[in-house]
Amino acid sequence: MSQESVGPVKRPLLIGSGNKDKAAELTELLAGMPWEVKTLADFPNVPEPAEDGETFDVNALKKAHYYAARFGVWCVADDSGLIVDALDGAPGVHSARYAGGKCTYADNNAKLLEALEGVPEAARTARFVCCAALVDPVGNSHVETGTVSGRIATSPRGGGGFGYDPVFIPEGYEETFGELGLEIKQTIGHRAQAFRKIRTYMETLQ
Repeated sequence: MSQESVGPVKRPLLIGSGNKDKAAELTELLAGMPWEVKTLADFPNVPEPAEDGETFDVNALKKAHYYAARFGVWCVADDSGLIVDALDGAPGVHSARYAGGKCTYADNNAKLLEALEGVPEAARTARFVCCAALVDPVGNSHVETGTVSGRIATSPRGGGGFGYDPVFIPEGYEETFGELGLEIKQTIGHRAQAFRKIRTYMETLQ
């Protein structure tokens, strides 16, 4: 038998998202913690809960509660979206399916740019919002929020990131998230902000 010391068993932490791009980003944001981070790919295939809440926090909590109860594990889930001032807050909580139920990222970006056609740069202000919810196996919850302000470009730029990243220019930059790369996004991004707060809270858990 090996005499190597064996560390404490890590508690599993499930990322409750069916979006593979988001799950990969969150796995990176949660790396290095004394938890065994898992995604839905590690669990039996189950239907996703409907994201029919009217606010980001309601949807995030709904997903985290659903998966935590379903699998009896700690679960962290988020609801994120883009709020565009010139569109009265749209696409908001409908960001993922802005262009329809089976839409692609490109479809959403095309619809957004079409809706903003003719809107001057000064009026193309927007912000990304992320609400992250952590739920334990018995239903206790904790919620954190992250926000990054910016403006909408007139055309997609850059092949990095996903979602609306190619059309969102964060405040203080001239490049889109699609051009800036993962390192910048994981420093100033809305999910990065929210999940740094989640990490800080998780460090207090015994």
